[in-house]
Amino acid sequence: MVVKIKKILVPLDGSPNSFRGLDVAINLARQCHATITGLYVLGIVRPQVNEPITPLEKMLLEYAQKIMKKAKLKAAQNGILFLDRTSYGDSEKRIVDIAQRNNFDLIVIGSRGMGSAKEIFLGSTSNYVIHKSKKPVLIVK
Repeated sequence: MVVKIKKILVPLDGSPNSFRGLDVAINLARQCHATITGLYVLGIVRPQVNEPITPLEKMLLEYAQKIMKKAKLKAAQNGILFLDRTSYGDSEKRIVDIAQRNNFDLIVIGSRGMGSAKEIFLGSTSNYVIHKSKKPVLIVK
């Protein structure tokens, strides 16, 4: 069975490990002629349509934009189309859900992110994704 990789999902949180994951995804994308979608998940509940933006949400959105701008520049320098996406909720569940619903061929994720909980080998997000995703997952250390 031959697996063709055309769409790669790269969760980004600003950590060095997430950007190492992006580097690996860029190399894969160059070889496979694939596109990369960077995903930043705001760890808050999505506000209602008519609610004003909170200072916390504004800060998180600005941080997400900063990360995506850096990632998009890095991908562009390597000739890779980079799409950015921001989501709300639990990062673990959103990564798995978005990968499945949008038919990504591969998830490339850093082994450890910015989370405060330290696990022995994997961060809690990458651990969840590798066990719950029906899509192939590449963990970058």
